[in-house]
Amino acid sequence: MVNFMNFIQKKKLGKNVIFPDFQLSEKTRPGKVVLKVVDMKEMVQFYRDIIGLKLFENNEERSILGAGQTPLLQLQKINNPLPLTQKTGLYHVAFLLPTRKDLGNALYHYVVNQAPVIGGSDHGYSESIYLTDPEGNGIEVYRDKPVDQWDIRDDGEIVGITKEMDAQGVIDGADRDWYGFPAETKVGHVHLKVAKLQPTETFYTDSLGLSLKNNFGSEAKFFATGNYHHHIGSNIWMSKDTPAMEENDLGLAYFSFYVENHQELDRLESHWQEKKLSYQKDKKGNLWITDPNGIEIKFEITPVIHE
Repeated sequence: MVNFMNFIQKKKLGKNVIFPDFQLSEKTRPGKVVLKVVDMKEMVQFYRDIIGLKLFENNEERSILGAGQTPLLQLQKINNPLPLTQKTGLYHVAFLLPTRKDLGNALYHYVVNQAPVIGGSDHGYSESIYLTDPEGNGIEVYRDKPVDQWDIRDDGEIVGITKEMDAQGVIDGADRDWYGFPAETKVGHVHLKVAKLQPTETFYTDSLGLSLKNNFGSEAKFFATGNYHHHIGSNIWMSKDTPAMEENDLGLAYFSFYVENHQELDRLESHWQEKKLSYQKDKKGNLWITDPNGIEIKFEITPVIHE
């Protein structure tokens, strides 16, 4: 990860922060990531026993995992998957932990259990551990630093850096009392592999109502609701001009945004109707739309698992 990101700290956004006329509520955030998998048993075991998610539902066709009472990850079984090729889709799903102690507990657990950690970074506003699951999907586990430590510019840009994470300091903050992810864990952001950056920027700002928070020109763009550093990342490092995923491709099926109420769904639908965008509304009132990279997105009220 560090190798891909070293150039970022050298690029600046200047006066190019985009605040769209229509903006999503700042309470809207990434919700659940849905992956198409071939080995359900192995993937469930990995995300539960290694990564730290809680298993809510498990059968041969579908499994749901999360934290507290909130679903964060869904696995869907597919048969006869296509060979892995370069396409758009998921770069990584990022699980946001509440504190540095929680991150330290996770890192200690990963080291002891020889988890497939591929790196660790300090991004200025956060500290992150990067891993890869058994079927090649990227994972970030991170904690945010206090907002007063973020580099927030006058024009709204939130500048990140990439340097080596202080792994010893993170470990030293752990109490080594590991029971998996805390109940307050969220999907902090979803980072996408996209084919073209400009249509992606137009879609996530004008159509969805997120703000462009970091603009790395011809390489990557980052978007968020409210004053967060990013809820959506996008890059073309491994996916420039590549095709969209097909139904039998392993990896990202879709991801969702959690919204606070039906009024926000109605407001978003009215915006899409005004812009004459193509979208679907299912029987539960959830809204579905596809981005320019063929990535499907669902807007839904936060579901709760009752045990």
